[in-house]
Amino acid sequence: MACVVVVYHSVAGHTKSIALSVAKGVSLVDGVGVEVLCVDDVPAFDAKVHQPAWEMLNNADAIVFGSPTYMGSVSAAFKAFMDTTGSLWYVRRWMDKLAAGFTVGGGLAGDKQSTLQAMQVFASQHGMVWVSMGVGVGEKGIDRLSSSIGMMAQADDGPTEETPPKEDHTTAEHFGKRIANATVRWGTA
Repeated sequence: MACVVVVYHSVAGHTKSIALSVAKGVSLVDGVGVEVLCVDDVPAFDAKVHQPAWEMLNNADAIVFGSPTYMGSVSAAFKAFMDTTGSLWYVRRWMDKLAAGFTVGGGLAGDKQSTLQAMQVFASQHGMVWVSMGVGVGEKGIDRLSSSIGMMAQADDGPTEETPPKEDHTTAEHFGKRIANATVRWGTA
């Protein structure tokens, strides 16, 4: 069975809620399992120590990155996670894995695209293959923020039951399903 890992950082719970919607979309595809992992639960990488979180990431066929957009980029905690992968980069451990990304920000635009670009560059540094949104014309209720590079959501300061809106969760599920289908099609398992 193919495996997708959604690894994210969330402070107020909005990015976590989108991570869970992406995972729900992944789970809709037969033959693909999904794990959800918060970067707060990922220790600094140490090749000499058994670390289940890193084992999960290293064995994944696809990794979906998720971070809130802070000051036009990923959060500090997500950047720390990215930076700790240097020794994996050195041995090309994630080469040819599929990668994708999503972000949540307070504004409709809010420079979320630069957050996705940071994730895409990070994935490219690792030799990963990036999966875009892939939304076609006429898909109503999907991708209201019109992003092609990855999935964007917008959340107010309200509770996670209210924000991001339902349309963003629908988009996240659609995105998760696309990633799962790409994982099956790519045949990485």
